[in-house]
Amino acid sequence: MLLRLRVSLPDRPGVLGQVARAFGVMGADILQVTVLERDSGRAVDDFTVSWSGVLSAEELRERVSVVPGTKVEAAWRTREVPGANPDYDLLGHVAADPGRALPTLVDAVPDLVSADWAVAVSAVDGALVHGSWQAPETVSWSDLVLIRPSSVTLDGPVHVLSVPLPPMAGDGLHLVVARSQGPAFHRVELDRMVRLMELVEVLVRAGVKA
Repeated sequence: MLLRLRVSLPDRPGVLGQVARAFGVMGADILQVTVLERDSGRAVDDFTVSWSGVLSAEELRERVSVVPGTKVEAAWRTREVPGANPDYDLLGHVAADPGRALPTLVDAVPDLVSADWAVAVSAVDGALVHGSWQAPETVSWSDLVLIRPSSVTLDGPVHVLSVPLPPMAGDGLHLVVARSQGPAFHRVELDRMVRLMELVEVLVRAGVKA
C-alpha cells in the first residue's frame, strides 16, 4: 500500500539520510519526498512510501520518530501515485470538455492532495452542487464554506480546505476538500489548490470562447 508521512526534522546535513535509512530498515520504499517548508533550522517534508510490511502505519510512524530531533506528525494512506501527474490529467480533461469542468474537478481533487472527498457547495444557501463518490450524505455543507481560501480543522477531527471556485463554474460556489486520516492541510497544499482553480478558469474561458 501507499502511505504518506508528514515529518518534521532538523534542517541540517545528514538528517534526511538518517530518516531514509529508518524507512529502509523497515522495508519501506521511498517513492517521493516533497519539501513543504524550511524555517528556523527545521524542515517539514511529506514522504510517500510503498509499504507492504506487517507493521501498522502508526507503528511505522513510531519507528521513524526515533531519529533524533525528528517528529512524524501524521501517517495516512494515500491514492496519489508519485510520477502520475494527476494535475496534468485533470487540466487535460477540463480542456477537452470545459462543459464538465465542475464535476471533473470535484471528482479528481481528492487524489491530488491525499484527501478523502471533495464537494462543490453554494456559499449562498449551503446547497450541495456536486460531490465526489466518497462524500458523506449527512453534513451541514454551509458550515464548511469559508469566504476566502482557508484550511481549518473541525470536530472529529476532519481537516477541511475551502477555495472559492472560478465564476465560470457558477456564482458563489466553493470547492471544499476534506480528510480525516491525515494532518491539517499545509499552506503549500492550499496554494496548490488556488493555483489549480486559476488554471481551470483559464481553460474553461478559452473553451467557452472557442
